[in-house]
Amino acid sequence: MSSWPHKHIIDLAEFSLEDYQSVLELAKRFQSVPKSGARKLPALQGRFIAILFFEPSTRTRTSFELAAKSLSADVQTFSSSSSSLSKGESPLDTALTYVAMGAEALIIRHTCTGVPEQIAKALDKANKSTAVLNGGDGLHSHPSQALLDLFTLASFFQPNNPDISALKGRNIAIVGDILHSRVARSNLWSLTACGVNVTLCGPPSLLPKDFEQFVNNPPPGQLVDPIKKRGDISVSRSLKETLTDADAVLTLRLQKERMSQNLLADLGSYQREFGISHQSLEWCNKKIAVLHPGPVNRGIEMSSELVDDHSICLIEKQVANGIPIRMALLYLLMASK
Repeated sequence: MSSWPHKHIIDLAEFSLEDYQSVLELAKRFQSVPKSGARKLPALQGRFIAILFFEPSTRTRTSFELAAKSLSADVQTFSSSSSSLSKGESPLDTALTYVAMGAEALIIRHTCTGVPEQIAKALDKANKSTAVLNGGDGLHSHPSQALLDLFTLASFFQPNNPDISALKGRNIAIVGDILHSRVARSNLWSLTACGVNVTLCGPPSLLPKDFEQFVNNPPPGQLVDPIKKRGDISVSRSLKETLTDADAVLTLRLQKERMSQNLLADLGSYQREFGISHQSLEWCNKKIAVLHPGPVNRGIEMSSELVDDHSICLIEKQVANGIPIRMALLYLLMASK
């Protein structure tokens, strides 16, 4: 495995195919590592990782904690409710406090777009060696979630050897609130990089037509796309047409807390048009996988019966895969230092 080229992990737009392959290969190795006890890997023993979540989280925070501890790292989880934020301290000053205490990696989640990147740039300017891993920021990016989704899909299509080659030429649908989803944005970078053709499906208020050009506009400052040929992106308003040719579907939570205005007049109408259920999956020509980043609004994005059908719905596998994926990311960022 070649050396890891990234000091920070902020956005998947800068990932090459080799980067994706490195993450999935390590995740495969880490799947069998015990999550506790004496048989943990000593790879990051004595290394200090700080988890700074300025936004509530269950799955991502706990998954990163378990990943770090499985590599024998020392972990400190920041609690915003009992911190100096209430006294006016900024996220950057909070981060610098942990760096001064010896943190070699910061996992940062924030409600505002760009906060992890701003902190990473400030640390670089101050010549700090600390790595920053984006745990989710605003409407921008959620790299580790997209990578665990990629791993879950590769494992579904090619169980014996989950690999990015298993994804090339597949048709994947992403359904729901694309506009407010950082997960969808990261999935667009990762899936198209691996040659997946993505169909986005949702109402116009939650899915503007210009998302078809999303990967043609790399982040500011990034001049070159590391992927020579990406898969296609299309927008559909019909769930039936979207599912007909799909090999898998990722459905998204309605992010009501991030909506600046009331973009849905009727949840019942949304559920009838875009909710996923056993009945709507009958439009597919094959058995397909159903994914969801969680938490699920049962009866809206997905029927409760489908959520509990683990032969089709892979939510539990996504949660489980989050640990080896995040172990891989922490290892790649820190083990070479």
